[in-house]
Amino acid sequence: MKIKSVKLREAHKGSSNASFCSISWDLHAHHLVTASSSEPSISIHDPLLPSNPTRVLRHHRDGVTALALSPNSTCLASGSIDHSVKLYKFPGGEFETNITRFTLPIRALAFNKSGSMLAAAGDDEGIKLINTIDGSISRVLKGHRGPVTGLAFDPNGEYLASIDSIGTVIYWELQSGRTLYTLKGVAPDIGSDTSTLNALSWSPDGETLAVPGLKNDVVMYDRDTAEKLFTLRGDHTQPICFLSWSPNGKYMATSSLDKQVLIWDVNRKQDIDRQKFDDRICSMAWKPIGNALAVIDVMGKYGLWESVVPFSMKSPTEDIPSSRSKNNNGLLFFDEEDQELSMSGSLSDLGEDNHGESEPPSRKRLRKQSAIDDDQHEDVYDELSFPKTESRKKVHRGDKENSDKQKDGLRSMMAFRPKMQEAFQPGSTPPQPGKRHFLCYNMLGSITTIKHDEYSHIEIDFHDTSTGPRVPPMTDHYGFTMASLNENGSVFANPCKGEKGMSTLMYRPFSSWANNSEWYMRFEDEEVRAVALGATWVAAITSLNFLRIFTDGGLQKHILSLNGPVVTAVGFKDELAVVTHVSDCLPSNEQMLEFRIFNISKGTQPFKGRLPLTPGSYLTWFGFSEEGQLSSYDSKGVLRVFTSQYGGNWLPLFSSSKERKSGENYWVVGLNASKLFCVVCKNPDSFPQVLPKPVLTLLNMSFPLALSDLGEEALENEFMLNNLLLSQIQKRIEGMAGEGLDTTSLDDEAFDIEAAQDRCIFRLIASCCNGDKLVRAIELVKLLSVEKSVRGAIQLATALKLPILAERFNNILEERLGSKTGVSTSLPSSKHVPSIKADTATERSEISEPIISSSSAKLSAPLFKRKAKSSDGVKFGKQKTDGDQTANLEDRTAGPSHANTVKEEKKLQVQRPSNPFLKSTVK
Repeated sequence: MKIKSVKLREAHKGSSNASFCSISWDLHAHHLVTASSSEPSISIHDPLLPSNPTRVLRHHRDGVTALALSPNSTCLASGSIDHSVKLYKFPGGEFETNITRFTLPIRALAFNKSGSMLAAAGDDEGIKLINTIDGSISRVLKGHRGPVTGLAFDPNGEYLASIDSIGTVIYWELQSGRTLYTLKGVAPDIGSDTSTLNALSWSPDGETLAVPGLKNDVVMYDRDTAEKLFTLRGDHTQPICFLSWSPNGKYMATSSLDKQVLIWDVNRKQDIDRQKFDDRICSMAWKPIGNALAVIDVMGKYGLWESVVPFSMKSPTEDIPSSRSKNNNGLLFFDEEDQELSMSGSLSDLGEDNHGESEPPSRKRLRKQSAIDDDQHEDVYDELSFPKTESRKKVHRGDKENSDKQKDGLRSMMAFRPKMQEAFQPGSTPPQPGKRHFLCYNMLGSITTIKHDEYSHIEIDFHDTSTGPRVPPMTDHYGFTMASLNENGSVFANPCKGEKGMSTLMYRPFSSWANNSEWYMRFEDEEVRAVALGATWVAAITSLNFLRIFTDGGLQKHILSLNGPVVTAVGFKDELAVVTHVSDCLPSNEQMLEFRIFNISKGTQPFKGRLPLTPGSYLTWFGFSEEGQLSSYDSKGVLRVFTSQYGGNWLPLFSSSKERKSGENYWVVGLNASKLFCVVCKNPDSFPQVLPKPVLTLLNMSFPLALSDLGEEALENEFMLNNLLLSQIQKRIEGMAGEGLDTTSLDDEAFDIEAAQDRCIFRLIASCCNGDKLVRAIELVKLLSVEKSVRGAIQLATALKLPILAERFNNILEERLGSKTGVSTSLPSSKHVPSIKADTATERSEISEPIISSSSAKLSAPLFKRKAKSSDGVKFGKQKTDGDQTANLEDRTAGPSHANTVKEEKKLQVQRPSNPFLKSTVK
């Protein structure tokens, strides 16, 4: 047999002693990744041009002992002697996170087929299953009695196989975390030599597990029964230390302590080629495209064995099998032969080779399923939870026919597969034969359509007909299924249609100085999934995950690639918000969504992050408030508003479970600073009809607060809402000031809210005093912004005969005034306090407002100051007066008690105006 020479080049210097080194290809064979346990760095090589500079990642503090690339080659994981597991973007190499840590060195890493789970193990003896989406530890598997040196996920998504340094192999059932089989002493005992690690590997079709044997051979085990099938035994004179299947599973490469690498024809059980090296080869990787094998030895030298399989034989990358598990996440498993993916852009399919349909079940397969009721199907689980290997084998051998019947029965009882949410347009309703339906319904107006035989009839209506333009009806020959509307124009799109299968995008401005100002765009082999409009731009997101941005005149300005399939998109002035999938659903049927906010005029992306949803829900509405706050509403009825606080977070501002009556559903239209606009639909309807015209309902915002020991949830909610409004206005003021615009009106608005916040805080202070929550009262006094309010709090504490609290209030006031005025403020004497009866609760509640002298000075540094007076108008539900704003704090004793006020607030009925848009203009 002809001996081929493989030239090795140095990748890692390390020490003069042997060390374990790793090597791995990316999906498209564009990069080779290497690492050594003697160096804390990772090297990314260009195999086409080895002379090019190597990209080096230096984030570990000690030698790198394990590497793993996600199936789509977008994520690189590394484990080290420094006990950490790190994630990087690939191929750029940008450090992402320390996803987990161990107490001892890591020896093995492995991704499941979808890349959503990473298994990590080492000298700790435990195996961690890590959810790569959120970094959580899904499960810890314990059963080994020695360092775990090898891990391999079953390509079909049911099992994890592991091997340790003393030669024990364990089959784990991922669904339950149970040990299925423990094969003791089947592999060599490598002792304490960390330059050699036991390894194991599943065949690409998932039918066979390959394990190094005790007789310098490879032993093949059945996936379901762990029975020994056959061995590969040849000219290795010492134990095998590494093995690797070819991409199509027809060949195997094995390396041994005898410094030989053998290539095997697995079906014939014969070695077909070999190579002798100067040092032990400790890791190998078949090239995913072509006919080559990458190798690295214990001295850190790597090379490429070209034409590893003779040309007279089938290529190692020809006829690659497809496993049954097309789209699992490594936690829950379903029979996917009878299921279809909910959308074509599934992230878990990126970079995976799927040739046709899944293969039929193996000859003796027992299917697992996750949603069988334990009580109803206890007998089925008895068959599936074999406690011992021997009993499992007996069942398989003696009851093959029963097994097939069980398999069919289990398949029929399968729970439905969690599906990724389809793309939708906010404010749209499903088409109904013979009826009009909404293509778009927002705070400005609506777009409706009705389908006739060969065309559709589209109408655009504005809620406020006195300000909106009159738009003539449109005959639609394209079959538009989505639309978006703003004050400048409307955009329409349809899916692929006609013989050429082209998708169409059309923009129609409402006014233009030029004739024929509307424009069209056509997309071949690409389908528009979502559209959005801004002040001067049009956006379309397509089935190729392209974000296409056009000017309102039709100029193609930008094309960006998104991370996943689009769910929805909305626009507001210069901002575009897009929601996409980041992965398949979790086993709990939770959608894994991501949002991005783009500033189109500046060409920036201010925010990006996960979109939170209520567990088990999906997104039903997404949009901007009238003030420009990004908001979302899910199928569980929770409204969230995005705020820049804490680096960007979503605040839950409404829950329909506390508001709606039995048999009602809320269909969201939009919101402003204090109200949610929706249409109330009666069960079983979840969306409104075009006729009769929908009636809008205004609902108050409210945080989902815990039940307070004071019983003042209404005041605490008002306090938090005011804080949110102030932060939003402050952000808008900063933005306008940065652009050199006048902020007078916003300053006045902020001043009003600040004054209302002081009144709210004062009522909370009164409740704290009455409820003996004095520490909380001090915290609240520190939040007051007007000196009159602080003085009123001092008088309140004095009147309630709480001298120590009044003294602390006075100290707070002195601290705030002393630095600038140097004036010492004394406690108010009793003659300034009206007579009260402390033992009467009703009379105590009457002093829940401050009693303030008109001569008192203002605080040293109020947050906002009034710049101008507004003649009329309501801001955030509070009427302005002609007097000084702080005079509102003087009117105290004449009003009703705080308790009566709260009762009246609770009795307010939900308003249902026929057209609330007449009082608000769209900016």
